[in-house]
Amino acid sequence: MKNVKAFVLAGLVGSALIVGSGIAVAEDISGTIVRTLMLSETSRLVGDVTCQVTGAPCIAFGAPNIALNLNGFTITGPNDPATGCGGTSVGTDTGISSNGQSNVGIRGPGLVQRFRGDGILFVVSAPGWVQGVTVSTNCLSGIRIGATSAGISVEGNVSVRNGTPAAACGGI
Repeated sequence: MKNVKAFVLAGLVGSALIVGSGIAVAEDISGTIVRTLMLSETSRLVGDVTCQVTGAPCIAFGAPNIALNLNGFTITGPNDPATGCGGTSVGTDTGISSNGQSNVGIRGPGLVQRFRGDGILFVVSAPGWVQGVTVSTNCLSGIRIGATSAGISVEGNVSVRNGTPAAACGGI
């Protein structure tokens, strides 16, 4: 891992990220994330990610003009795989947030699933993009572009089983 503020826990399968406060400069990401991972340069998944963050995004952009490449891997939130949302949505529990940064993007293939909020959220961002990503079983939208964002390109994505009866946000 290049310039990552993280500790690797022995005894776990794969690598685990425990990110402290501040901005983590990350290039290679995999394992378990327990605090929001704030990206400050273009980064990539090198393995599946399990997110245990509550009340905040799992991964957020901390600088403009960068991208997150999923490389065919999965980012999984804390929701149950069988029941999905289970009827409870928590808007702050987002998989990936643009975090108000401009010209940021997420490139697939890859899967963002089982978050209590949105799978991917663009908020106060212009421009931005998401390409070739599958979003599934998120309690709000799979990909949401907030009213304060503009010029967001959404191409070649798949959205499956997002939203709840109480928050029928759904796909994109």
